[in-house]
Amino acid sequence: MAASFTAPAQGPVHCRNPTLGFSDSIFNRTQLQFQGPVPAKSHPLSFSYQLKLANDVSPRKDHRCSFVQTAAVRHIVGSLAKAGGLRFAVVVGRFNEIVTRPMLEGALSTFKSYSVQDEDIDVVWVPGSFDIPVVAERLGRSGKYHAVLCIGAVIRGDTSHYDAVVSSSASGVLSAGLKSGVPCVFSVVTCDNLDQAFNRAGGKHGNKGSEGALTAMELASLFEYDLK
Repeated sequence: MAASFTAPAQGPVHCRNPTLGFSDSIFNRTQLQFQGPVPAKSHPLSFSYQLKLANDVSPRKDHRCSFVQTAAVRHIVGSLAKAGGLRFAVVVGRFNEIVTRPMLEGALSTFKSYSVQDEDIDVVWVPGSFDIPVVAERLGRSGKYHAVLCIGAVIRGDTSHYDAVVSSSASGVLSAGLKSGVPCVFSVVTCDNLDQAFNRAGGKHGNKGSEGALTAMELASLFEYDLK
């Protein structure tokens, strides 16, 4: 529907609350009110509005704000440079020791390169990856360590035992960290065969034990110096 206004050729025109009434099959008593001056033109002014109203007379706009980083935003990151003086426990599964031992050696070498002393590291051996979580939780609750690194290797066999061990060890290590309040780092490789495991124990895909040590030091520093 349309509304038309005509202004004289000269001089400003001030419209004080003109009322536009219109009828519609749904809104037959709706009125629109316009306030404020209407500037004069040298020719008649014509305004046409076609209103399409569905279920809402005044549709709402979706106002979204973008995140802007300011000086007030703090970014907290653990520091490997502060790892010296912190204490760590390493829980290692003996099963598939041909894989877990080089992973342990990689972890110990990495700890040493960041000034963690040998006397600040305790290594606890357990039968297999399934047994790691309960020991990790006990170590975390002891209050002696700033982080617990969990090293193991699970290689797929011909039965579904692999899936059970992987699921239990992963969820168990997570639970150990949550219950003890001490970071428990999951560094258990889960592979289809020995070749894949060797590649992750110092081979072409790096050493997951070494990577786990870096994670343990960063989280230990974060908990000790920044999140207290």
